[in-house]
Amino acid sequence: MTPPLLVDVYAAAAATGIRPGTLRVRLHRGTLTRYGQDRAGRTLIDLNELVDTGMAKVA
Repeated sequence: MTPPLLVDVYAAAAATGIRPGTLRVRLHRGTLTRYGQDRAGRTLIDLNELVDTGMAKVA
């Protein structure tokens, strides 16, 4: 198991091609793990979790 690569929602959206609103909905529904917030108050998620679940769009 790899350690979590924590990024905010917008960085995850840029890296995976998933819209930020979709990521926020998945966080709200509990299908995506929330890892707290950074100093600016942005929600942190694990980028590896998106790739492992197959949600990421591969270019």
